[in-house]
Amino acid sequence: MGTEQTKTIQRVTLLKVPVDIVPPEQLGSVVYDLLKDGKEHNIILLSLWDLLRARRSGEYRTYVMRASLVIPISKSLSSGIKFLTGEKAYRYMPFDFIVNMLTILENREFSCYLLGGKIKVLLKTEKNIRQTFPRLRIVGRFIGYFKRQEEATIIKAIKKASPSLLLVGSGVRGGERWIARHNVALGNGMRLWCSDIFDVFAERKKHPSRGAFNSGLEWIGYCFQKPLKFFRIFPYFYYKCLLLFYKLFVKK
Repeated sequence: MGTEQTKTIQRVTLLKVPVDIVPPEQLGSVVYDLLKDGKEHNIILLSLWDLLRARRSGEYRTYVMRASLVIPISKSLSSGIKFLTGEKAYRYMPFDFIVNMLTILENREFSCYLLGGKIKVLLKTEKNIRQTFPRLRIVGRFIGYFKRQEEATIIKAIKKASPSLLLVGSGVRGGERWIARHNVALGNGMRLWCSDIFDVFAERKKHPSRGAFNSGLEWIGYCFQKPLKFFRIFPYFYYKCLLLFYKLFVKK
């Protein structure tokens, strides 16, 4: 375990995986700092299951280790950080985090590119975002489930549009890995992947209630949608065992 302090971000290491502590009131300055340097910045919304994946070597771990922001979305992560480091971690609901990001970008009339989803969902998402964030410039969009031969054209269009934020949703082959695989080719700016964000914006899917999220019970709703997720109780117990092991035997 360890910590790394910057002006507005505190990065901690949780079970060999980096996680950033970003107080809500500092998110705006963090975003503006990322955009000022004119480089590519990947932002990850990290769940418990993502953290366990990132502990293993491979493409996803490299993607997480190189990310500019790793934001915890699971209560298990914030409580794990508190248990091992004593630090208070700020956990975000994915939909709220993205709305906050779009609000921050709109305040300075920055831009966004939408990639993913089916055509009706994407068009409804774009319409709702334009209505909610009228000063946010949407500089392009493209549906998910595109053909491989279209990929180069899409990447070229994104780089040419040079969005402040590339928001990627379902239907993009490889999900977050797609961003990692085309990191340089996509150009500068921030990139963020969230599987169901366009369905939520298009009002096709509801995000968890505030009460369920604050209680750390939002996963129960996902399990009823996909019953196989109930088996995640076993990795959860594995995670708890890892926390205890690190607390007792791993030097800080």
